[in-house]
Amino acid sequence: MSERTAAKAGVQSSYQLTLLVRADAAQAIASRLEEAIEPQALAVSRFERGEGQVEVSALYAEPPRREALIALIGAEAAHPGGLHIEPLGPADWVTLSQGQRGPVQAGRFLIHGSHDRRRIPRRRLAIEIDAGQAFGTAHHASTRGCLIALDDLIKRNRPATILDIGTGTGILAIAAAKALQRNVLASDADPVAAKIAGENARVNRTGPLVGVVSVQGFAHPRLRQIEADLLIANLLERALHELAPELARRVTGGGRAVLSGLTRAQARGIEARSSAFGFILEKRIVLDGWATLVIRRRKQRGVRRLIGARL
Repeated sequence: MSERTAAKAGVQSSYQLTLLVRADAAQAIASRLEEAIEPQALAVSRFERGEGQVEVSALYAEPPRREALIALIGAEAAHPGGLHIEPLGPADWVTLSQGQRGPVQAGRFLIHGSHDRRRIPRRRLAIEIDAGQAFGTAHHASTRGCLIALDDLIKRNRPATILDIGTGTGILAIAAAKALQRNVLASDADPVAAKIAGENARVNRTGPLVGVVSVQGFAHPRLRQIEADLLIANLLERALHELAPELARRVTGGGRAVLSGLTRAQARGIEARSSAFGFILEKRIVLDGWATLVIRRRKQRGVRRLIGARL
């Protein structure tokens, strides 16, 4: 996704691949570039360019072979002039990418980088997040959609128990903690991301409210003890599909889940999957071809709730 990087922080990059593709093909192409051993990318990112197009960018320490890239990318790379490889001077890619991005408004939330700190007026729902090794700075439509959905939800409800699965930079957990002044438990399978999320919570003065654990899915004792009034999961289609049974166990009757990381087409399958596990679709937000779903679990008798639990 837009801010997603596989970068090692502070790496000195030398060559950049850029490719303009259809929005519905960008995710698969970026994944192939990220996973490839030859050539091995230092960082892969996606930036929306409007009109259903996404720029996929990858950085390499050595000049990548064009033939190898075309084999990875497939037909999208065959368009004349579609694939560009250019040398770059030594630079920290994360710093460079941050300088190219401005603040993002999502509902009442305003997301900005540290480079914009002095230009941002003081406001309660301003969140400072820098691009880095974890996903989530609100430049991608899936993160922005989650923030808009969260802002809408908290105008009508005040969930007491909140989980953020696959937290990345921690942006959504931080947003919930700031807006509700409630404890939020966040998790990420990547220990680097979990560490970054904790650091971002402290930068945004929500450290005491946001707890972060490094774990895959719900495989942690603290997560197994909680039934959430609100669960947020900005993941990918396969992960959301596999997590559906656990979501049904971890969201209280009448509670809600905000799901994202889905294309418009993928959202239909997750809606059906969620419905099979007792959820009702309340809202679908589509931004730049990416969908965010707000689903509510049907109320059932005898459901144990841990409302207001210290997370």
